[in-house]
Amino acid sequence: MSIIAEKVFEAVKTLPEQQAAEVLDFVEFLKSRTKKERGERREIALATLDKYKGLYDGVPFNRDELYDRS
Repeated sequence: MSIIAEKVFEAVKTLPEQQAAEVLDFVEFLKSRTKKERGERREIALATLDKYKGLYDGVPFNRDELYDRS
């Protein structure tokens, strides 16, 4: 267990049951918010990639020649 987790555990052990339940609710809220944000970032990334789907034709290219294009 990490140092922070141990400190949280020690602090929650001394709280009344109702307040400990509030701490648990808050932790679950933080976890769900993080999961939601991660999902939103994933959807944005996939939408960005979707714009370029099918544009590469598989022909090998020379990286130096890319800089010579207008």
